[in-house]
Amino acid sequence: MNKVRVGIIGAGRIGKIHADNLLRMGEAEVVAISDLCVSDELMAWASARGIGMVTSDSSEVIAHPDVDAIYICSSTDTHVPLIIQSAEAGKHVFCEKPVSMDVNRTREALEAVKKAGVKLQIGFNRRFDHNFKRLRQLVAEDRIGMPHLVKITSRDPNPPSPAYIQVSGGIFMDMAIHDFDMARYLSGSEVDTVFAQGAVLVDPVIGELGDYDTAVITLTFDNGALAVIDNSRRAVYGYDQRVEVFGSRGAVSAENDYPNTVTLSDETGVVRDKPLHFFLERYNEAYMEETKMFIDSVLHNRPLPVEGYDGLQAELIALAAKQSAKLGRPIRLSELT
Repeated sequence: MNKVRVGIIGAGRIGKIHADNLLRMGEAEVVAISDLCVSDELMAWASARGIGMVTSDSSEVIAHPDVDAIYICSSTDTHVPLIIQSAEAGKHVFCEKPVSMDVNRTREALEAVKKAGVKLQIGFNRRFDHNFKRLRQLVAEDRIGMPHLVKITSRDPNPPSPAYIQVSGGIFMDMAIHDFDMARYLSGSEVDTVFAQGAVLVDPVIGELGDYDTAVITLTFDNGALAVIDNSRRAVYGYDQRVEVFGSRGAVSAENDYPNTVTLSDETGVVRDKPLHFFLERYNEAYMEETKMFIDSVLHNRPLPVEGYDGLQAELIALAAKQSAKLGRPIRLSELT
């Protein structure tokens, strides 16, 4: 194999981003794409990119004889059946997070992947951010000694629509799940205990839908280290993504990305641009990097940088956080397994 031929299921915003990134690579080819709504706009978009098959039936993409790997970018409720179907067809899989909102269903998907002997990468794109990759490298090189504290700030510029909130799985499964994965990734340890608190401070509609828009989560790792994560659905100054790891011999941190590094200083104050507006701008390169790693893994049979197991662990932490916020007490992951 000198090229990985890909089929994409789900032609929304993220599906199109992955398609365009794949088409920028000489080692990949997008053979087919499916979406429940095959519009004239989608047909024109696919035609302009030389994608030969456009269909409303995902089974046709999976069964396509020229497809080696499937990108699952459809709604979360479709992920498990599509992973199982793809695995049984002998296709490698890239799946957006979360695998599902039911850890038992996620385990079914992982078992199907294992049985079929195919690869499954989960779309935790923040691992591939240039800042966070460097931070992880320094921790892994023992530059700060044993990690004691991980601090993660993750705040969106604006809350999603009520319609999205209703199907998102809530702030812990939808938003904080990236931070749960990042905490594991940076600390190099598994999570033992989760304590979460949530509040509705941004939009009362979010509370009426049974969710929170503001949260603080404390994690205790197996090795005794701690993590503190804060989330908000609205930061008026832009997309706020900061991380610090404090260890026995020092600390490393990553600040926000900005459109430029210019600072204006005058008699009125010191001013710079706001952070990059949202995830598409901040993590544009990260999306490309995760695709490069997936294609390289399939092409050369190398280990994946983030696997189904990582997706399952993040979901377990999210479930523990949801239960903790509801019950008002810490939840050990062992209670959920």
